[in-house]
Amino acid sequence: MPIIKVIIPAYNEAASIGLVVNDIPEYVDEVIVVSNNSTDATEENARKAGATVLSETRKGYGHACLKGMEHIASQPDKPEIIVFLDGDYSDYPEEMDKIISPITERNMDLVIGARRKDLREKGAMTGPQIFGNWLATNLMKLFFNARFTDLGPFRAVKYDKLLALNMEDKTYGWTVEMQLKALKKDYSYEEVPVHYRNRIGESKVSGTVKGAVMAGVKILGWIFKYSFK
Repeated sequence: MPIIKVIIPAYNEAASIGLVVNDIPEYVDEVIVVSNNSTDATEENARKAGATVLSETRKGYGHACLKGMEHIASQPDKPEIIVFLDGDYSDYPEEMDKIISPITERNMDLVIGARRKDLREKGAMTGPQIFGNWLATNLMKLFFNARFTDLGPFRAVKYDKLLALNMEDKTYGWTVEMQLKALKKDYSYEEVPVHYRNRIGESKVSGTVKGAVMAGVKILGWIFKYSFK
């Protein structure tokens, strides 16, 4: 089994983070929870569940992911695979086999967990989320002939390939940046269908009008930036 590390950005996910960490398969070498300026018991509960806990005071999903990558870069033993997932228990961590097997069995570079309608709980994705995913993935199909259907947060990527992407987005555009740069670098990729449930607590992005608008602007900005390069 390759060395696998998991990065989980978390902002005020005290009620869910322990469930997420506990459901991650035992073959994972390290679970890294990055508390993104949390003011509740997120850090304490993640630590109790056995995770490595980091603190990133600069708000933003990308900031948290980059903090996790900095931690991994400082370690002597580097992983082969990095898995990202959310800390709100909307993803099913026990489905990680589905996410990593295209890498371990077919040598894929990037795998996205696609939140298919037939596998989603009712209400698990908001209207703006569904529309945003549809628009973003169709634009990627139009401009890059991509096969993506989702910008799902549950994903796996080879560590060396991730480093080569030189990820930079600090906030809402992290997922689409990764997929766009993978397309530009001609990485091999797959989507696998995954289950998706209603999150515990309120979404910090799709649960607010401001968050949904800002995320949409970021996503479209990355797509048009790379479309005209």
